[in-house]
Amino acid sequence: LALRHGGGAAAPHRARPAAASSASSSSSASSGDGGASARAPDTSLFVPVPLKPGLGGAAEEDVGAELTRPLDKGEVLKNLNKFYKRKEIQRLGAENGLDARLFHQAFISFRKYIMESSSVSADLHIILNDICCGFVLLGHVDDLFPFFLRHAKQIFPMLDCMDDLRKISDLRLPPNWYPDARAIQRKIIFHAGPTNSGKTYHAIQRFLSAKSGIYCGPLKLLAHEIFQKSNDANVPCDLVTGEERVFANEDARQAPHVACTIEMCSTNTPYEVAVIDEIQMIRDPARGWAWTRALLGLCAEEIHVCGEPAAIDLVTELMYTTGEEVEVRNYKRLTPLTVLDYALESLDNLRPGDCIVCFSKNDIYSVSRQIEARGLECAVIYGSLPPGTKLEQAKKFNDPDDPCKILVATDAIGMGLNLCIRRIIFNSIVKPTVNEKGEKEIDSITTSQALQIAGRAGRFGSSFKQGEVTTMHRDDLVQLKEILSDAVPPVKAAGLHPTPEQIEMFAYHLPDATLSNLIDIFVSLSQVDGMYFVCNIDDFKFLADMIQHIPLNLRSRYVFCTAPLNRKEPFVCTTLLKFARQFSRNEPLTFNWLCRHTKWPLAAPKNIKELVHLEAVHDVFDLYLWLSYRFMDMFPDAVLVRDIQKKLDDIIQIGVCNITKLIRASQSAAAPGTAEAVSEDFPLSRTEKDARVASDRHGAASTEALSIAVEAAGLRRAKNSRPSRLGSRQEDVKSYGRGSLANRLLREGLLTQEMLRQLESEWQDQHRNGRYGFGSKRDDQHSSKETRKKRK
Repeated sequence: LALRHGGGAAAPHRARPAAASSASSSSSASSGDGGASARAPDTSLFVPVPLKPGLGGAAEEDVGAELTRPLDKGEVLKNLNKFYKRKEIQRLGAENGLDARLFHQAFISFRKYIMESSSVSADLHIILNDICCGFVLLGHVDDLFPFFLRHAKQIFPMLDCMDDLRKISDLRLPPNWYPDARAIQRKIIFHAGPTNSGKTYHAIQRFLSAKSGIYCGPLKLLAHEIFQKSNDANVPCDLVTGEERVFANEDARQAPHVACTIEMCSTNTPYEVAVIDEIQMIRDPARGWAWTRALLGLCAEEIHVCGEPAAIDLVTELMYTTGEEVEVRNYKRLTPLTVLDYALESLDNLRPGDCIVCFSKNDIYSVSRQIEARGLECAVIYGSLPPGTKLEQAKKFNDPDDPCKILVATDAIGMGLNLCIRRIIFNSIVKPTVNEKGEKEIDSITTSQALQIAGRAGRFGSSFKQGEVTTMHRDDLVQLKEILSDAVPPVKAAGLHPTPEQIEMFAYHLPDATLSNLIDIFVSLSQVDGMYFVCNIDDFKFLADMIQHIPLNLRSRYVFCTAPLNRKEPFVCTTLLKFARQFSRNEPLTFNWLCRHTKWPLAAPKNIKELVHLEAVHDVFDLYLWLSYRFMDMFPDAVLVRDIQKKLDDIIQIGVCNITKLIRASQSAAAPGTAEAVSEDFPLSRTEKDARVASDRHGAASTEALSIAVEAAGLRRAKNSRPSRLGSRQEDVKSYGRGSLANRLLREGLLTQEMLRQLESEWQDQHRNGRYGFGSKRDDQHSSKETRKKRK
């Protein structure tokens, strides 16, 4: 995975304004122009190294006391405080790299060291004695500065090597890191076009016809697809992902072609043709560095880049810095895609080939259950499902002889799966996200996301010659049209990430710093050209802090911290911790050890909670395989683990095929009046059927429970969310008050106008029938009058 440094020189590059910073404020780095002076470091990241007092020893104490006399600690303290307050001393400190923060911390440590030491060095002892005795000609408090500065550099070792650290973290010429690529003249061909335009197809045709080639994709599913196609076309091709290597040749000889996930591509092996798929992901705040590395570092005579036209300008500029020209080939969509003028509005209007796209698991569960309640079968695909299960669900949906004709999915269908979809239906156009502060937000999907998902309809070569796209709710349709008609913003910067070599060099200079602190200091000091940004390092730091107490060498610690896992899954994180602890003891993690930890064998899930746990266990097996690829001796049973992972995939498939039964089991186990047994921080389904089902099951009182649940969810999200891009909807909600709860729920997509009118109607029916719920009759009458006024 390492980015490699080299001595080759890149062509001079054009000056360019600073690019946008990384998605995380903690990982952003100011741009540099090559001639500007280095920026001041963020000294809040400098952690002082503790020094134990009294290291001078008895012999030193005897020399100092023998030459002078024992120190009066009271006088010493008085003079030390006088030293601290002198402006001249503070100015000298600043000239030596001690800003106000570091100066204060260094002085506190220096004073504590002297006051708590039974002995200090003889020269310091003599100076302190002269100052305390008032020998003006012999001693002055300013004479303490050399000793203070020496102490400051001991507790802040980075002060002595700041220039070296800046050189190590200088990221302004990434092309120079790849001397092998700079030694050849590469031809760059950009295949630009929307989804379903044939851009990747043409690149793959050149890949197959070459003597040797490498395909780099963002997903295991895509790498596996190219691996399969190549070998089916009698072009021997290996598969390399983070978890496994599959050889095309039975004798395990390396094939001339390889399909890999982009993080696993080799920048040392020469190829005739390289294909880099989904190049627009070079802007991804977490993984963008992998596309930058592939684009700049692959040693291939031809580099075929596939992706959105929005990335053309950036790729052209990056290649200008390497002295390479870019040939752009534009493609248009092969089949027409129509945005319908009407919304679906009811699941009764579903047709074969429909795909409902949801952005939360709760919506997936709710919609799939409502579909099957109508006697229809549906396939289910979402991000945390294993690849094998996704493929099986896709196969089930695509099979013309299978009764399953409806698909319910998240945006996981945006890439990596070939699906025969007639119509894409957005259940919502707002998507839950987590911002750089870790807060949950709900915001409209971007134009790029909308086009990627909508483009899956009417795939060329499928049974549907035309694609259609619409929304579930009428009030979302206008905005979806606006989103799809907007131009995709150009990609402005490419991601970079600290490499193991850089961090090891940092650690050489700062041996007492933690890995998390090393990364922080690196990013703080790093300088990047305006075409680059430093990728988000929050996940890396999270894992670094989690395993900091475990004794590991730096390289092994770095590898563990780059493990691909979701830090929101406690079971997986706990397992990584156990892996690291066992690894640190030099005890191999065997198949039996893993089975005990995961309680294998596992039964088919009986409810949603058990299905979610099985998905987490699958991720644990993935983690084992990923580590076995890097530490074969310590994770020796990869073959056995891969076998049980396939069995687990089958078990999960059984659960997904029976997902509606699992949902019913989960809901029956929940307390009466609750909408879902599975906890989720994001909104419940917005379909009207939810309200009707709740009303049928629990009677009129459940309408109150539903409205209270929706209100609580809205308040929870309103606290953390920023306004969604729902301009067309804002005119509809003015009559309900600019700051009202109804307004906020409508803006955030938790409520539609129809749902609101239905709730009002049901509330009025309850009022007329004498059922007032939790409030008094007077309160309900007053509320009803207010509602009628607002409706007028």
